[in-house]
Amino acid sequence: MGIKRIFSAGGIVVRPLINEPVSSNSETGSGKDKWEVLVTQHSKHKGWDFPKGHREIYESEEQTALRELEEETGVKAEIVERVGQTQYFYYEEGERVMKTVVYYLMKYVGEGEATTAFEVSDMVWLPVDQVEGKLTFKDTKELWKKVKDKVGGV
Repeated sequence: MGIKRIFSAGGIVVRPLINEPVSSNSETGSGKDKWEVLVTQHSKHKGWDFPKGHREIYESEEQTALRELEEETGVKAEIVERVGQTQYFYYEEGERVMKTVVYYLMKYVGEGEATTAFEVSDMVWLPVDQVEGKLTFKDTKELWKKVKDKVGGV
């Protein structure tokens, strides 16, 4: 039996804390306590993760990440940089699936329309120091450890 491969993309979205002015001159790794990060809960498996979704055949990874973010959360963002990927296996309808997810660090720009919000049962904006504790999956936590010091330089 073969392995089905799925490619997805998602975003680690940051925005300034409300009532906390953020200088655009911040150096990387500094000022990260003045930002908050979007984390979502999947409606089926209930795990907490960064928003992500399947790549359509005609899309770039960047287009997928931005589209899925808005569809699932109603949040619009701009991409800052590609920050890594995760890869994991699971079973779907008896078939083994290998999923690769590319993540982008993104900066919040506004609200859009959540057209597939049913895929997300909850979403929260968390201070940088609380994100790791909320994330469910080991691979996403490892990615976050590598990315969190970049938040202050967004």
